[in-house]
Amino acid sequence: MPPRHNAGAEHMLVSMLRPLVERGHDVQVWLSRYTADRQVYDYEGVRVVPLAARLDFGEVARRAHVLVSHLENVPATSALARGFGRPFVSVVHNTHRPSFRHMAAGQTALAVYNSLWMRAEADLYFADYPEAVRPEQALVVRPPVFAADYRTTPGDCITLINGNSDKGGDLFWRIAQRMPHAKFLLVKGAYGVQVGPPEPVPNLEIIDHVPGDEMAERVYSRTRVLLMPSRYESWGRTAVEAMASGIPVVAHPTPGLCESLGEAGIFADRDDLDAWLLTLERLLRPSEWRRASTRATARSRALDPTADLAAWCETVETLGRRRNVRSSRRH
Repeated sequence: MPPRHNAGAEHMLVSMLRPLVERGHDVQVWLSRYTADRQVYDYEGVRVVPLAARLDFGEVARRAHVLVSHLENVPATSALARGFGRPFVSVVHNTHRPSFRHMAAGQTALAVYNSLWMRAEADLYFADYPEAVRPEQALVVRPPVFAADYRTTPGDCITLINGNSDKGGDLFWRIAQRMPHAKFLLVKGAYGVQVGPPEPVPNLEIIDHVPGDEMAERVYSRTRVLLMPSRYESWGRTAVEAMASGIPVVAHPTPGLCESLGEAGIFADRDDLDAWLLTLERLLRPSEWRRASTRATARSRALDPTADLAAWCETVETLGRRRNVRSSRRH
């Protein structure tokens, strides 16, 4: 959970829980991995219960109106939901087979996909595996980015966030090596082995992992162009965060990044170093950067999360009311 662990899936979930809190709901996150925290704490209105607090999640699950889970916790949480007769919501962050398989293993009341292409991939999965149980409902909620939380004045660095090899860490330092006249910034990620150059590159600065609420001040205010040469992205939240400040994004054309960036995207193949060099040299020209920045700002506005979050809240509330009706009938 942020601010201890800052990755796209966790920040997406927090952004979805915030409006539920604002609508008056009691929202709790129960952690499944040990952290340094031992006491219950509050994060943006959400009650966070560390695993080391040793409290009874089963009892809370029994009394809940709706249970929500994601990633590796889906199987256990959906089993509890079935046992207690509670609606279960699976937030699906990627198209890896276990994500679909776990979500389809039980009675999922609602599947939330983070993009249209992921929902289409799920439809293909169910076509391939007719024995899988389809969720009762499906909803697309694009990872909500509140632009005001990230908006700043762009800086002068070419930036990569998370330097593991799947995110392009090895490509990044080679680009920096070939462009000694430009400044590069590598922000260590929340997960994965971080890849650095075998010897220091004078124009490449590497900083430690940055909490999400400090990204605008410590990262995007220093960034001229954001690079996302990722091998896989189901959406690409940091790209949308950067565009809130009109920062152009150069990315490998994964389906998720193509969808999130839209017409603002500038794409290069992650295996073609020369393509990245040529793209960046052109983009660093003031006139080219201004045009790209205008497109990024427009795309940020188009991705306003208000409608997605309203649909999400209303759907969850409907599930909760349905549970109450069933409970009252039993009593």
